[in-house]
Amino acid sequence: MPDLTADRFHAALDVRFSRARREGLGILDVEAGDLHRELGSYPGPDHRMPTCCKAMRDAMKSADRVIAEPPKGNGASLVIRYRLG
Repeated sequence: MPDLTADRFHAALDVRFSRARREGLGILDVEAGDLHRELGSYPGPDHRMPTCCKAMRDAMKSADRVIAEPPKGNGASLVIRYRLG
């Protein structure tokens, strides 16, 4: 199993942000399930979804918005729209 720390999720987000900026995008929607699948161990018994969701929320700036979230707040369906400009 990969060592899925908050730092790994933050690094994966940074890669996505950089790629989106290079492509000229002004916004980027990130879904927790997609981000976690990219790094491994999801779905599965050893997932780190709470850590993934916390990393996504920690990366938010004032202009960013949660556009979808599960009833308990954290889960694969959490989607955050990041403003890249």
